Amino acid sequence: MLLAAVTMAIAAPPPDAGWRAYQKRDYPAALAAFEQRARDGDRVAQFNLAMMLMRGEAGAVDVVGGLTWLQRAADAGLAQAQYNLGLMYENGVGVTRSLTAATQWWSKAAEQGHADAQVQLATQYFLGRGAPKDWALAAKWYEAAAESGDPGAQYIIGSFYEHGDGVAQDLNKALAWYVQAARQGDIGAAAQAKDIARRLSEAP
Repeated sequence: MLLAAVTMAIAAPPPDAGWRAYQKRDYPAALAAFEQRARDGDRVAQFNLAMMLMRGEAGAVDVVGGLTWLQRAADAGLAQAQYNLGLMYENGVGVTRSLTAATQWWSKAAEQGHADAQVQLATQYFLGRGAPKDWALAAKWYEAAAESGDPGAQYIIGSFYEHGDGVAQDLNKALAWYVQAARQGDIGAAAQAKDIARRLSEAP
């Protein structure tokens, strides 16, 4: 379920009182501290407060209240909030389901280098889901995520280069991306890399 997958991935550096309280599992104190900073316009505190409310930490689950703060953090340009808001729209949690809105929010996060958002955005273009089907844009964002180190995206962009989907066919680039994915434990990528290497070695 979406809410179970949401992570408290961001803390204000250096850790503030709210984050220290959260780490100690003093959720009421963390909630109060995050809310105070959130009301002062701190977008990270807004995000953290949203996550606590949606999970029901320090009280009952409050998706509506959490969504309000998540929206504020996303509007303020926090990439993680934009990514999570895209998930909310994809799954119709607290909002009317809209794959188009999901694409719009993932696009904002992807532009800031958020790897998970880049993968989601690429998939939207790849499938023509919430966006026009566009293999070139799918390739662009899979490659961006691959450059960020995502092994799944590395495998996919390797396949794109192998077959010339959305990019000019380039077996050397395909091999490079398959190798990157294989180094992260992708067995399928390792097999593909071996096959591409063989084909390159046999080429005239």
